[in-house]
Amino acid sequence: MSVAERLERYRVRLFGYAFSLTGDREEADDLFQECALRALAAKSVPENEQACRAWLFRVLRNAWIDRTRRRRTAGAVLYDEETREPKEDAQWDFDRTLIDTIAIQQAMQKLSINYREIISLVDLAGFSYAEVAELLEIPTGTVMSRLSRARKALLSQITSAQSCK
Repeated sequence: MSVAERLERYRVRLFGYAFSLTGDREEADDLFQECALRALAAKSVPENEQACRAWLFRVLRNAWIDRTRRRRTAGAVLYDEETREPKEDAQWDFDRTLIDTIAIQQAMQKLSINYREIISLVDLAGFSYAEVAELLEIPTGTVMSRLSRARKALLSQITSAQSCK
């Protein structure tokens, strides 16, 4: 299977991971495009399906890290509180699923990047603990404990938002 076919196969998950890192759809789209360009230009690509999947997520993560470093050195603001809020002109249909999704997205953006990243890789992208450990270059036990703390923090953010209603 070619890199292009694998990018298409994992496009939704890669974009979801990019969105969890950036908190912005346009930024996530740009990040995914950068990941695709890097992957397509790579001279060496893992043949094994699981290894290639992990490699693609690592390429995306490294692209995000590079962007973050460039912005920091340029003095740019990484996150603006206004971009974390839903747009005022969005059409609300008060569908409970939509409301829950927005609440989770907002709560996710309030978490530290380490927590967002670990939840995104395990719960959204479906990587195993061992795969995440390899991808992030940390011990499996660290993945497990960080994920536990991240889930608790996310739940705390969601419940505190609900208590403000």
